[in-house]
Amino acid sequence: MVGAAAPASARSAEAGKGTRSLATVLAADGHHFDRNWNDFDIVDKAVGTVLKAKPDSPVAVLANGKVRLTAFLPTDRAFRRLVTNLTGTQPATERATFRKIAKLVDVNTLETILLFHVVPGKTLTAAKASKADEARLKTAAGIVLGVNVRRTGAIYLRDKDRNAANARVIVADINKGNRQIAHGINRVLRPADL
Repeated sequence: MVGAAAPASARSAEAGKGTRSLATVLAADGHHFDRNWNDFDIVDKAVGTVLKAKPDSPVAVLANGKVRLTAFLPTDRAFRRLVTNLTGTQPATERATFRKIAKLVDVNTLETILLFHVVPGKTLTAAKASKADEARLKTAAGIVLGVNVRRTGAIYLRDKDRNAANARVIVADINKGNRQIAHGINRVLRPADL
């Protein structure tokens, strides 16, 4: 029913969730590149780049910890894998990887790519995701991605590029206990068939 209040149990569960934003988590080690390919410096830089160019971008939701969402964050290594796949050359550093991405796509495309990694309105823990085989998740970009849970328990995400390998969740429940939660993935999700 439109306009109806959420049941008391749902309101109390929501009230018990923290409001630390994913942007805060991404910036915890500073806004700089390093030699750790398994963290999220490139995502942090991409979010900052979009918001600098487009302060009213929907990407800003990542900084509002009161808004429920689940993000699938590609590691820095995932971005390097994407650049290598698209250009045939492997950047040596995170900074070089981001510079290549900035040359390959404009800010609007970067914004769409980021939004394709965000599922608004849901706080999906790994436990919930592991029970969601064949689920379809509508992203903030308006594009649907699929969930595939293997018998081993591994969680994969199907994007729109049928020729590329599917992304696998490799780090679960980042920022657990908050309204915004993330899972690290080993590939960048592609909103189109490249």
